[in-house]
Amino acid sequence: MKYLVTGAAGFIGDELAIKLCEQGYDVVGVYNLNDYYDVQLKHDRLAHLDGFDNFTLVKMGVEDRAATEKLATDHKFDQILHMAAQAGVRYSIENPNAYIDSNLVGFGNVLELARQQQVEHLVYASYSSVYGENEKQPFSEHDPVDHPVSLYAATKKSNEVMAHSYSHLYDIPTTGLRFFTVYGPWGRPGMAPFLFCRAILEGKPIKVFNHGNMLRDFTYVDDIVGWVLKSAEHAPMKSEKPEQDTPASSDAPYQILNICNSKPVKLMGFIEAIENASGKKAEKIFMDMQPGDVPVTYADTSLLANMTEYLPDTDVQLGVNRVVEWYKGYYGF
Repeated sequence: MKYLVTGAAGFIGDELAIKLCEQGYDVVGVYNLNDYYDVQLKHDRLAHLDGFDNFTLVKMGVEDRAATEKLATDHKFDQILHMAAQAGVRYSIENPNAYIDSNLVGFGNVLELARQQQVEHLVYASYSSVYGENEKQPFSEHDPVDHPVSLYAATKKSNEVMAHSYSHLYDIPTTGLRFFTVYGPWGRPGMAPFLFCRAILEGKPIKVFNHGNMLRDFTYVDDIVGWVLKSAEHAPMKSEKPEQDTPASSDAPYQILNICNSKPVKLMGFIEAIENASGKKAEKIFMDMQPGDVPVTYADTSLLANMTEYLPDTDVQLGVNRVVEWYKGYYGF
């Protein structure tokens, strides 16, 4: 079995590539070291893969069509785990073209690669932000997601629609995974856990948006990686037209899954967990909601539970303890 893992220098992609290599699979990792955040952190993630003879690293951006076509010529893949994307809700407001290039053009190139090679399964990263202003809780894959409140969310919704068309037209099994607030060691510096860690450890104030009235389905990265790999084992099948049409139902070999612990945590509780782990109290500056953000992310994971018995549930305090311990070591606190 040979896997393509895009975004291999990223937070989730790096961990996925490591797990697959440890299990003895051949893995080709694609990475693009743009300067959206600290490039050295990406290099240090990739160093985890240095000792694996079954890992091949290719430097390219998926938005580069010629490079993607060469990748298809040089390798034959059984499955694609597409984690590469331009991430971040707030950055999409400042630099929309980066999202159009990577998340739309790039995803189109990956779909074409999957079609040309008729891969057994294409698994790709979507995100909880597609739910936008949905007020029904918990979020279900059966709910409509027609009103994204950021361009980032709109590109992820577009990925799901594009994937469905390829599943329908070319019988390519595709699975979109809606991740919910992933955290853990080696995460992106711009994510709230790391911003909070640095500020608290340096004795600086933290910005608490929506005056702390936020709920997040914080999900530890090891749990996410385990679910991605289990999802990859369960490629959707072409079926008869479902009796009830919903965004999660189709006769094509296509599925969307919420990936999270389905146990939302209050933002203030998450901050308290960092305070406990660091032994320091945070100075808090309470602010209004930011554009493109949503007050609650809370998901129904029954579709995932029905598919696999793999149900990890890393306790938030335990996960935060690991984040703070890693952060202190990596950044020299």
